[in-house]
Amino acid sequence: MTTRTFRITVRGVFDGLSTEQRSELLAGAAEHDVLQAAFTAEGHLSYDLAARPAFTFRFLDEGEAEEDILEAIERAEVAATARLSARGYGFKRLRAQGEDLSQAPLGKRQRRAIAQNTTP
Repeated sequence: MTTRTFRITVRGVFDGLSTEQRSELLAGAAEHDVLQAAFTAEGHLSYDLAARPAFTFRFLDEGEAEEDILEAIERAEVAATARLSARGYGFKRLRAQGEDLSQAPLGKRQRRAIAQNTTP
């Protein structure tokens, strides 16, 4: 059986941050910049607290069947909640969605590369 790769996005909003917590997040903003965002197994946190209190975790997970994405989404939600709670950050409106990359539509470059490789 083949392994499927899942990209899981967990979004939410910081809530009830203390002045100290807000300062801590602002101090670490460069390493959590949206432009540095990546899907990783441990989950990458990105935010721009100066613009708005929203955050996004990006997780990379795997499974063998299409249904495994549901468990991957649940693991991502649990991991995001644990990381935020461990730092004492309040949050609300947590929601997650997943994408099975084996089901993702091909981009223009990918279609062109396939066409070039199959043409005699």
